[in-house]
Amino acid sequence: MKALLFQNTLKVNFNLITMANCNEHFQKYNGEIRLTDSRRKNLKGSRKELRKKVRRWFKENKPDELQPKFSGQGSMSMDTIINPLPRTIKDGNEEIKVLYYDVDDGIYFEGDKDAKDRNSTATYHDWVVKAVTGHTDKDPIDKNTCVRTLFSDGHHIDEPIYYKKGDTPELAHKRDGWVESDPKAFTDWFNDLAEKNPQLRLLVRYGKGWFDFREFENESKPMPSGLIITILIAENAVYRKDRDDIALKETLLAIQTKLKRSFECNRPTTPKGENLLKDYAHKDYFIDCLAKFIDDATKALQEKNFKKATEYWRKHLSERFPLGEDKDDTSNSSAGLGAMIPPTTRPYAE
Repeated sequence: MKALLFQNTLKVNFNLITMANCNEHFQKYNGEIRLTDSRRKNLKGSRKELRKKVRRWFKENKPDELQPKFSGQGSMSMDTIINPLPRTIKDGNEEIKVLYYDVDDGIYFEGDKDAKDRNSTATYHDWVVKAVTGHTDKDPIDKNTCVRTLFSDGHHIDEPIYYKKGDTPELAHKRDGWVESDPKAFTDWFNDLAEKNPQLRLLVRYGKGWFDFREFENESKPMPSGLIITILIAENAVYRKDRDDIALKETLLAIQTKLKRSFECNRPTTPKGENLLKDYAHKDYFIDCLAKFIDDATKALQEKNFKKATEYWRKHLSERFPLGEDKDDTSNSSAGLGAMIPPTTRPYAE
């Protein structure tokens, strides 16, 4: 029995040794999708100007109220923000290309009042809407969880509003009132994991690149949010040194297993346990997209020809993923054996 298992293992591993190692192609893809320094600078400049306008409005119109403070949050703070695929939209009679960047910037009011004694969440929303109105030629959108300012190039800045008394901020939710929420704790949670294994940031960018391409191809069925894919990858990550292709496939497989068991994505920090997939309306579509990606990723990892292997990846990551040369991988690198190792390198046990 042992001899048979050993023979089968040798057979499987020999086949895997000849597969195409696409790690270099993933590194180039990361270079394509990672936010460039110039765009990061522009987005930070845009955020800075909006902060100035909000500060000025409160100083001039609400001098006796708590004055706003700001804290960047979200993917830019975690270095997982990506360059989106350009979208073509109609602007009057013209067609223009826009880039749908999403920047989060928390507005904080620090005070000592209990929820029943402070201004209502609706009041704070109303003030911030008035503060940002006129900053661009588009009207702001007052959402339940934030005020969104839209820019002509396609990017927008979401400003969630918080009241901070003590250690844990409370989000001004228009529908639900004051809700405990700590975005800094989430950023710290993620960055701590990424410090232990930098491949995590790469995996999250690849996941976001996949989501972006799916929405580019089918705008009628949005994928889950960037926050959701970040949590799913962080909690199910399978790391493979110098093999982003294997790591991504194994991570997607782990996510699939988790979602089959329970279609949930629970927030790991305050409000801890909140199921972020609760109101997601396209479960079957997402599960189908995930299954197809895993199937093609598996085929790519079994393919020894670089061109054929990368064609499988490009079906899900777009043409921004580089096309490989039409030749076989003859490096005989034993790194391919990692594809058969069961997932054991999660950030923490389930």
